[in-house]
Amino acid sequence: MQVAIPHTLGREVARERLRSRSHTLADAIPGGAAQVTTSWPTTDRMQLNITAMGQVVDGHVDVEDTQLLFNVTLPAMLSFMEPLIAGAIRDQGPKLLK
Repeated sequence: MQVAIPHTLGREVARERLRSRSHTLADAIPGGAAQVTTSWPTTDRMQLNITAMGQVVDGHVDVEDTQLLFNVTLPAMLSFMEPLIAGAIRDQGPKLLK
């Protein structure tokens, strides 16, 4: 699943805001019991590992000049929730840039 969050901040500002707010990602996941770990394998990619509802979800966020591009691989058991998860990313993603 891929979700784009547009921005007008430029790549550097968007990257710094994402870095400084990445610790709040778990708060944005419905259910309240999620654990999120992040790493930065490259300057413009934040790797995600999310554990919630007994499931592990991997993904990454690419920081681009005009958008954040969320890529999330859902396990088969959560594939039916793709619209809900995509909607949550669209709703919560811009808050990571404020």
